[in-house]
Amino acid sequence: MKQQWKNFLEANGAEFDDNGVVTSFGSPRRELSVALTGNVFADLSDIAVIAAHGRDVQSFLQGQFSNDITNVSASRSQLSSYCTPKGRMLANFRLFARDDGVYIALPAALSETFLQRLRMFVLMADVTLEDVSENFIHLGVSGPDAASELEAILGQVPQSVDDALTRDGCTLIRTPGMHPRFEIFGTLECMQKLWEALNVRCAPVGQPAWGLLRVMAGVPMIQPGTSEAFVPQMANMELVNGVNFKKGCYPGQEVVARMQYLGKLKRRMYLGRIAVEPPPEPGNELFTADRPDQGVGRIVEAYPHPDGGCMALAVTQIESIRQGEVHLGAADGPLFEPAELPYDLPEAASG
Repeated sequence: MKQQWKNFLEANGAEFDDNGVVTSFGSPRRELSVALTGNVFADLSDIAVIAAHGRDVQSFLQGQFSNDITNVSASRSQLSSYCTPKGRMLANFRLFARDDGVYIALPAALSETFLQRLRMFVLMADVTLEDVSENFIHLGVSGPDAASELEAILGQVPQSVDDALTRDGCTLIRTPGMHPRFEIFGTLECMQKLWEALNVRCAPVGQPAWGLLRVMAGVPMIQPGTSEAFVPQMANMELVNGVNFKKGCYPGQEVVARMQYLGKLKRRMYLGRIAVEPPPEPGNELFTADRPDQGVGRIVEAYPHPDGGCMALAVTQIESIRQGEVHLGAADGPLFEPAELPYDLPEAASG
């Protein structure tokens, strides 16, 4: 995080953890509650930004990622993933375009490994990859009035999920959410002005409140604890427009396609409530009484809920959810109580 930006946030009441992530603005529990019902905005400096430039960017990225990069433009962003040859996601991320490049937004904890691996395959292609996180400030805005508030400040907002636009140095992207939800990337000066304008219209919140909104939207975010754990469909990536099954080859494509067309998917990502605090870490295992020594699933992400406990996304065996109770950490651990996702699971309709 730029020191100037951190100083700016501190002057506005931000509290940080040891990794420099904003945990709250003084009222963590209240911020969680306001995030679910009101208009909020958050610093997203825990997300890194990688830039891809060069004549061959489109063809190079098309051969690496799970979604169709040709659909990314100044007016359209997309979720995508980078898989191992076995089809397991190393990372998932949002792609967007501005100026003359394509940008990749993913957890900062994965950015170095991701960048090193991607660079291995550039070879003779005219492609430059670099971490440009220091060049961007990244904010999230959510709430019933988020669209109208941003429109009043910036003059225009994207109308549909995944739509994007760049205006006055700020790139706005509409993302899935229980309320209109946006992510914004811009320069320090531009984002300081935006923050000050939002601060009289919305409430600033810490990263846990924003994470809770992402979990409630059913959007997975792969972290170090879950890297290489899931095939995209296990984490519902195709249900949030993160996979294209008609595009050409990319690492793991055969596995992903075979699971879609020939195999029976045995695991899915579910939303659930767990009566435990603090929230479990990504990768923590889930168990059932009939299989106490073998995990049936893993936590994707979990964040505290204002009413107590936490809300979590977890990839687990479909059959385990159908047949019985799933518990965190052990067969007699805290119960994972399934809640309704904002989209339908095909397996629920079939059976």
